[in-house]
Amino acid sequence: MIDYQSILNAIYNNVVQDEDKGQIANYIPELANVNKDSFGIHLQLISGGAYSVGDSEKKFSIQSISKVLSLALAISKVGTDIWNRLDVEPSGNPFNHLSLLELEKGIPRNPFINSGAIVIADILVSLLENPKTDFLEYVRDITGDANIDYNYKVALSEKQTGFNNYAAANLLKSFNNLNNHVDDVLDFYFHQCSLEMTCAQLTKAFYVFANKGNCMLQKTRLTKSQAKRINAIMLTCGFYDEAGEFAFEVGLPGKSGVGGGIVALLPNEFIISVWAPGLNERGNSKLGMQALEQFTTLTNQSIF
Repeated sequence: MIDYQSILNAIYNNVVQDEDKGQIANYIPELANVNKDSFGIHLQLISGGAYSVGDSEKKFSIQSISKVLSLALAISKVGTDIWNRLDVEPSGNPFNHLSLLELEKGIPRNPFINSGAIVIADILVSLLENPKTDFLEYVRDITGDANIDYNYKVALSEKQTGFNNYAAANLLKSFNNLNNHVDDVLDFYFHQCSLEMTCAQLTKAFYVFANKGNCMLQKTRLTKSQAKRINAIMLTCGFYDEAGEFAFEVGLPGKSGVGGGIVALLPNEFIISVWAPGLNERGNSKLGMQALEQFTTLTNQSIF
């Protein structure tokens, strides 16, 4: 029997001693206001147990972690047709890199780089009557938590400074891979990324991927095949140009965001979320990466 609480306590006490906590993502001005010393972990077992340490109940902007949720909603509505507009290959480049998009004629490498997530946003803008409201309701539904909401200050901050995303959207438009108006797609995309959750809420949101497509309330939201494929993309593409390192060190499907959050899972076993806003040089939570490597090492639990 694994003593998860003792393991989380030990990881927390070990990791917080690191004096180099990384750098906060200050290129989104509103994110620069976050306390750099924040650090929390939450573990949710599929069998029902839950364990926490630190700032696991503090809300933070999940940023690119939201791309997994928007992909899940889009796939649940259009199925495999989604792959006509984007690929499932690792990019080997930072999340906001544009050169591959031009070389590959407007087909993003995968749905987790910014250009790929913007294509997913375009699909949802076309499908949903009220995209921002409907997406938020979807996230609330799969978590069973009505207290999840957007951080509108963060959304506005991204809208005012997201020049690279405007460039990506216009490049997609030039290759006829964006059907709606750039401003409408990006308005939804910026709100999607501003979604705020705690570590505890984030584990609930990703329960559906660890539980064969069934959410916390045991409602079917994805097929087993769809959940399997999303997990595969998380493993190979969830950390951009550090995806290989995460697979090597941690060995779980997962997704990071520049708000300092990381969520990872072992299918049929658990979901674990960490939050530490200081980022490493590749834009992933510095302490979060350390914590998850220690977790899979100490528990001897990974997909490998």
